[in-house]
Amino acid sequence: MLQTKADFLTKNEIFELYTKGFTRPEDFKIGIEFERLPINSTSFEAVDYWGNKGVAACLKQFAQQNSWDYIVDENNVIGLAKNHDTITLEPGSQVEISAKPERTIFELKRKIDSINSNLESVFHNNDILLLSYGVSPYSTCKNIHLIPKRRYKIMANYLWGILSDVMMRETAGIQCCIDFYSEEDAMRKFKLANKLIPFMTAMFSNSPVRGSVDTGYKSFRALSWLNTDNDRCGFAGKISEEFSFEDYIDCVMKTPMIFIQRNGQPVNINGDMTFEEYMNKGFEDIYPNISDYELHANLYFPEVRLRNFIEIRNHDCVGGDLKYSILAIYKGIFYDKIAMEETEELLKSLQYKDYSELRYNIPKQGLNASIKKYTVLNYAKSIIEIAEKSLKRNQTGENLFIQPIKELIQKGCSPADIILKKWNGSWNKNLRKMINYLTQYE
Repeated sequence: MLQTKADFLTKNEIFELYTKGFTRPEDFKIGIEFERLPINSTSFEAVDYWGNKGVAACLKQFAQQNSWDYIVDENNVIGLAKNHDTITLEPGSQVEISAKPERTIFELKRKIDSINSNLESVFHNNDILLLSYGVSPYSTCKNIHLIPKRRYKIMANYLWGILSDVMMRETAGIQCCIDFYSEEDAMRKFKLANKLIPFMTAMFSNSPVRGSVDTGYKSFRALSWLNTDNDRCGFAGKISEEFSFEDYIDCVMKTPMIFIQRNGQPVNINGDMTFEEYMNKGFEDIYPNISDYELHANLYFPEVRLRNFIEIRNHDCVGGDLKYSILAIYKGIFYDKIAMEETEELLKSLQYKDYSELRYNIPKQGLNASIKKYTVLNYAKSIIEIAEKSLKRNQTGENLFIQPIKELIQKGCSPADIILKKWNGSWNKNLRKMINYLTQYE
């Protein structure tokens, strides 16, 4: 049956995408998505999708040995799925594990450690390291091919920022997913997450060396996002005190569209109209449906993204238990009333322009960036203290996951600061020594 203008998508249908995420506080869970860089264990070059020892071959071996299902695009394996957990490939063959959210970080850690043990074994047997680092340490985007996923080819041709190819092909990050119980709760957490993210980006900066050279940045990955596509990156809205689901939806709808899908095939729009315009008049006799909005919203890349949960995005990939420190901070703050109030109080003097300034200064300066009369390091210490107290109050034992980042921050360091000190010191700019250091904690 052909879709007609009478079947146009309504804003109420879009609104329901977000309200269906309402979750009782006693059922709150936390989720993680983390990407890693597949590099050759000897040459440290980025490993390609293709080939007998390519990333796709490794996924197929893992699937056969561990009974995971293929995710395909035109018969090409682009990921795996099992029991609501997925292993998918980012544009430059970065390997992402997305674990079904769990009540505790302990449960997530057990699951991820189990998946990793088998996954890393397969990759290791094919001479591949899965590196927990924020940017390709040796190969650059010119030498990293896109995987055969149609969406990525369209995105690569469209995204107009000068570092968009770096972002797509070279970088690896970590995202945290949190729940909400109402629109008011969602938007309070959304606004606070936007205010926290510059400090979190600084704390977990882990991409100073790219292409075998010191880039001069603590997080080159974060810099690449600053130079990807300002229409769809950065902060969603002005993170003002008055912000609602409708305000967020309006931000998404005013963003230029890249493409839609019909009958399993992409239809290029190439930025010729916003989703709002598409809602009003359609595109070449194609009229909008809810799947179009969901696709468009997934091609919108703000620092914090609203779905039927809240997705907090801008962290470099880090190794070992440090990745769980990210979850511990957010769980400690967002799932505790006192901690949320204390964090809001800590940040209340900062305005939108301050956060915008931080977003541009932190990739280079990290914890040393200043805002008003304090450094980011001062704020980081307070944020960690609030989260740790909260987790201790709730007596789940998860406060132990704060310890890895707390030890670094007490020394005034991010992971990038440790790397740079060694890179310019005992390592004598030797990439092999850096790779050995990064892999010893996995």
